[in-house]
Amino acid sequence: MRTGLIAKKLGMTRLFDEAGFHTPVTVLSLEGCQVTGQRTKDRDGYVALQLGAGTKKPKNASKAERGHFAKALVEPKAQVVEFRVSEDNLIEPGAELGADHFLAGQKVDVSGMTVGKGFAGAMKRWNFGGMRATHGVSVSHRAHGSTGQRQDPGKVFKNKKMAGHMGQTNVTTLNLTVFRVDVERGLILIKGAVPGTEGTWVKIRDSVKAKPPADLPHPGAIKGAAKAAAETEGPAAETGGEPS
Repeated sequence: MRTGLIAKKLGMTRLFDEAGFHTPVTVLSLEGCQVTGQRTKDRDGYVALQLGAGTKKPKNASKAERGHFAKALVEPKAQVVEFRVSEDNLIEPGAELGADHFLAGQKVDVSGMTVGKGFAGAMKRWNFGGMRATHGVSVSHRAHGSTGQRQDPGKVFKNKKMAGHMGQTNVTTLNLTVFRVDVERGLILIKGAVPGTEGTWVKIRDSVKAKPPADLPHPGAIKGAAKAAAETEGPAAETGGEPS
């Protein structure tokens, strides 16, 4: 089980595939998504990675937050989220993850805060049909009707579908498809819509219902790791190739 990513929703657009058909996509931007902490079984009782994204002015962070980010050698982050991972997918604090953490065509789950609609009636909020428009009905055309029983039980049950605050809840959309990945600009293009409005933070992780691709990077697509490995292997290969 790998870690997910924190991304900012920039908005929606459309792209054209090889056949010339346009596909609506949501543009998600990675803004300095770094590991800010680890949770281990021995110390915390569970295994997870804490990730941070965005930037926050140090004066707007608490003293405890500044100390926590300084220990991880990262700048103060605007958003901090934990992802449960397996022990073999732990990443050292300070590592920055890239957009190639996910692959085109892969299924992912995206979580975010839905758009707030304010106070809404039962018809808009729960798709109630309403009452009749005639035959004696007056004033109550859009009312939700009865909300309970009589003396027994003498109360309205919890979670009864009634008028109230609509939206602004945490929702996860499952099995979305990664349409394209732009590593240089740190963009992940998701086919279709994802929860949230423009400028909000969302969480992306491997789908829990679909089998992940076999060539996914493990424990993740760490920026600079491939370059460092190439620099390390280069001098060694040159040394080994020279005749003694």
